[in-house]
Amino acid sequence: MFTFYPKHFLAVSSKQYCFYTLIMKDFLNSVLIDEAEGLEEEEGEAEEGTAVTKRRRLSLRSTLLAVRDGLLYVVGGFLRFVRRFDMHGGTGNNINFVEGLVDFLAGSIGGAAQVYVSQPLDTVKVKLQTFPEMYRGMWDCFVKTYRKDGFFRGLYAGSVPAVFANVAENSVLFAAYGGCQKFVTFVVGKEKASDLTTVQNACAGSLAACFSTLTLCPTELIKCKLQALREMKHFVEPAHPDDMRTPWTLTRYIWRTEGIRGFYRGLSSTFLREMPGYFFFFGSYEGTRELLRSNNQTKDEIGPARTMIAGAIGGVCLWTSTFPADVIKSRIQVKNLNESMFTVGSDIVRREGVLALYRGLLPSVLRTIPATATLFVTYEYTKRAMLATL
Repeated sequence: MFTFYPKHFLAVSSKQYCFYTLIMKDFLNSVLIDEAEGLEEEEGEAEEGTAVTKRRRLSLRSTLLAVRDGLLYVVGGFLRFVRRFDMHGGTGNNINFVEGLVDFLAGSIGGAAQVYVSQPLDTVKVKLQTFPEMYRGMWDCFVKTYRKDGFFRGLYAGSVPAVFANVAENSVLFAAYGGCQKFVTFVVGKEKASDLTTVQNACAGSLAACFSTLTLCPTELIKCKLQALREMKHFVEPAHPDDMRTPWTLTRYIWRTEGIRGFYRGLSSTFLREMPGYFFFFGSYEGTRELLRSNNQTKDEIGPARTMIAGAIGGVCLWTSTFPADVIKSRIQVKNLNESMFTVGSDIVRREGVLALYRGLLPSVLRTIPATATLFVTYEYTKRAMLATL
């Protein structure tokens, strides 16, 4: 139904009007589409400017929605093809593989979103962990880093390997988590993964961390070194080449000087951090979702705000339970230490006291609240959108 401006047709008879309407139907539809959306043209320059601004905003939103729908259409077509593809001469219904692929893709997108929310405070955390003598606290480290190296080269240093690290870790982590949930479901004799208890989900998360750690260690090592590059130059490797400002040049340098072993420095401390950490991470996340749901809701129906709260609580539990192992890992990776994690840990306690194992905890907790909230809400709703295309 269309509403016409009388002033446009004042001099037109009813027959002419009908004829004109039939001939120009397509044209009028395109002209009046703004009015159908509630965008009326106003006279005067100020009102006209407001209308143009509003139209631009709606156009941007429409463009983003169109891009989202287009991507979902393409991804959905690919997932349906994979589901029907007969890989092993079986039924041609590879739903388990497709669900794992969805977890992988959703985890990748969630990991990328997480990095850009949390990177500045992660940089502060790494510097406080590895060079505590240089800074009086979180705010001092933040300000000095910004003044010396700026926003992108300072606070967002290492963001490229951080994206790779988080995408690699979270894609593998969430894909493995889905698989480990099915494994635990089989072991405990339940029908569906949604029937698992909080502790059983926590065990599945701890098992999934075994797989993600192998992909995380090399990329996180590059990230930590780039974040503390200025401090390394002065205190660790004075002969460090001056062109080590990109992930690629640093990767080549480590490969040339240490080989493949150089990328897995700190692997044992990473394992010690990840496995118990993700027990608490997924356990607290699933437990919080269970507490926040109403009696007539499932955990998947609690909405984005409660999902973000559950994700934030999961992140806080992760870091508070594993922070000493993270401090030891950062020292080993950034300072190129060859001692075992127990030797490094005892040396830190002897020289700096027990509280040194928790140095940098505040920026980590402040970072993880928005970071893990973003991670889980992005993961859950991306996964839901992709599954809806099947």
